[in-house]
Amino acid sequence: MRNLEQQITQYAAYHRDRRNIAAHFVGVPMIVFAVVLALVPWSIFGVNLALIVLAIAVAYYLFLDIALGTAMLGFLFFGCYLVAVYLNARVDSVGVIMGMALAVFVAGWVIQFVGHKFEGMKPAFTDDIMGLVIGPLFIMTEVFFAVGLKPGLKKYVEARVGPLLAARDGAPIGPPPEPSPASQA
Repeated sequence: MRNLEQQITQYAAYHRDRRNIAAHFVGVPMIVFAVVLALVPWSIFGVNLALIVLAIAVAYYLFLDIALGTAMLGFLFFGCYLVAVYLNARVDSVGVIMGMALAVFVAGWVIQFVGHKFEGMKPAFTDDIMGLVIGPLFIMTEVFFAVGLKPGLKKYVEARVGPLLAARDGAPIGPPPEPSPASQA
């Protein structure tokens, strides 16, 4: 099982363009919220399905890193679950809730794919399905980086996949390749 540094670095390799990351700051929370919204009406053995899924996700995030896992717990519970429960209580139709969840889910993915058009790279989950779980954690990690937290992790990631770029447009990251002797002749 990969550790936090490996997971975030793997995901970051597909996300170095600032425009793509900005798109992810909108799209990823929308997708996560849509999934939670769609799961809230359902229970297994009397336990809300959304809580089961969130507990598994938070346990994994806490396993990777206590601080980031705790932040994810706050986002998932207060930012997603409680809002989804409120909406489910106010809208007395599972069909309407599912329609809302689907609309938010699709809109979030459209935003994601626009971001990857800027990046010039396919989404990380196409090569590693764990990207779907790491995406929300990556966004939280970027929040930590923005406020000066986890500088060691930031240094680790940037040493392996390079810094954030204003515009990547599919360009490789890292120093330009050395010119070949044939091209210098």
